[in-house]
Amino acid sequence: MTPEQLADVVRAAVSAAVARGTLAVEVPDDVVVERPRNPEHGDYATNVALRLAKAAGRPPREVAELLAAELRATGGISRVDVAGPGFLNITLAKAALGQIAVQAVTADAAYGRTDVLAGQRINLEFVSANPTGPVHIGSTRWAAVGDALGRLLSASGAEVTREYYFNDAGAQIDRFARSLQAAAKGRPVPEDGYAGAYIDDIAAQVVAAEPGLLERPDAEQLEIFRRRGVELMFAEIRGSLAEFGVVFDVYFSERTLHESGALEKAIARLREQGHVYESDGAVWLRTTDFGDDKDRVLVKSDGEPTYFAADCAYYLNKRERGFDKVVIMLGADHHGYIGRYKALVAAAGDDPDEHLEILIGQLVNLVRNGEPVRMSKRAGTVVILADLVEAVGADAARYALARASVDQQIDLDLDLWSRQSNDNPVFYVQYAHARISSLLRNAGDLGLTLGAATDVDVSLLAHPRESDLLRAIGEFPRVLSGAAELRAPHRVARYLEELAGTYHRFYDSCRVLPLGDEEATPLTTARLWLCAATAVVLRNGLAVLGVHAPERM
Repeated sequence: MTPEQLADVVRAAVSAAVARGTLAVEVPDDVVVERPRNPEHGDYATNVALRLAKAAGRPPREVAELLAAELRATGGISRVDVAGPGFLNITLAKAALGQIAVQAVTADAAYGRTDVLAGQRINLEFVSANPTGPVHIGSTRWAAVGDALGRLLSASGAEVTREYYFNDAGAQIDRFARSLQAAAKGRPVPEDGYAGAYIDDIAAQVVAAEPGLLERPDAEQLEIFRRRGVELMFAEIRGSLAEFGVVFDVYFSERTLHESGALEKAIARLREQGHVYESDGAVWLRTTDFGDDKDRVLVKSDGEPTYFAADCAYYLNKRERGFDKVVIMLGADHHGYIGRYKALVAAAGDDPDEHLEILIGQLVNLVRNGEPVRMSKRAGTVVILADLVEAVGADAARYALARASVDQQIDLDLDLWSRQSNDNPVFYVQYAHARISSLLRNAGDLGLTLGAATDVDVSLLAHPRESDLLRAIGEFPRVLSGAAELRAPHRVARYLEELAGTYHRFYDSCRVLPLGDEEATPLTTARLWLCAATAVVLRNGLAVLGVHAPERM
């Protein structure tokens, strides 16, 4: 019996008490069931009696005693105690607790999935690095966290579209084109341009693809460097992200907003709603009406639309595509962006609290031998995705970046994350899966299999370490749904590390396979199911983080 199933049982007990007339309350929609810190207090605890006492007009302990009586008559529960001011401590029958292992193995890849976010259509935008250079370490963090969050939201029932918005229009693209042209002609980098070996590489590729390019008029050269350069740079960005295991459902071009008339359409809509005005030759959105610290320019006095105008058109485009919520993941330098974006959502007639969510992430610092790693071999001034993967591998990089809350700055120790030892968190978790895989292979060599779910006697899993492991496995669905609702993939990583430790303690205390000429027993089979269930959870949890679960290490 998982915590979710037990919560349903407790809710049913409340309903039964109400039906009998012994309790006069509304049956709650949700019941909180948690693992007590002290295992001696039972397998699970709930505060439902304290929550209902006021509505019932009775002392909490009295309500708790009524519910305890209902629960004691329920199959699968061996003991119910009333503790403190009215907590219910519940101990499951061994067979009911052991069924968690059967449920995990039977569900396999589906174990942990829920429908708590069913019906939500979410547009999740992350990375969205400008196509003017390789993916740097800050965007790499968003690649790892964003992809994990997308997997989490999907596992919780939401319909998720992962989207990359690439800014292929505007001043930064002009600077990129001038930088490529300068590199092709052997000139110094423009004052406001881009530098690094990648600029020389791309410039050479453009020249090779366009014979006689450098003899053409300057404006024509720049247009070709702009078009071909962006294509090549973005192809590299997509390729490096794909090698990192991050592939988007939609790659959205800012340029299409300009070419399709979407900007003018968005401004016209905002004007119709009375939020646009003109001043000093420019067109403004009155965002101060919606809590922004100042109004924002949509079209400059020279007639050029601003990035904010593109933001307005892009948001409306997402809503027109049918998304209920727009989730945007941004770096720490974009914190000031929140107020203006919420204002544009409100100006468009939407509720910023319902239709928009902006996540701000903090910086990543790389450290090796106790010293900061600052320079990239290729980009010249920043550390990029490829540098990190080369240093520690894609699995370790993804796990390390997703393991910390996004609002925390990370000092990522390259020595630690490249180490093949248990002090490396990703190695520790992956090793637990590999260890179980090896055990199950050895069991197969001995002719031992799990057999049918109906034949295993999980009530034999009575050792304290077995109970610890079963309870930990039972928590997995709630860990995933909670991490999804809180937008916190790091909770999955920390859970997996705790689960791996719980498994290792079980393995050290409980022999699974028979020694020598010993015969296998029903307990052997039950423990094989428990091991297989742990492997399922480790595998599914790592998959949420985009990390492999190796069978050999």
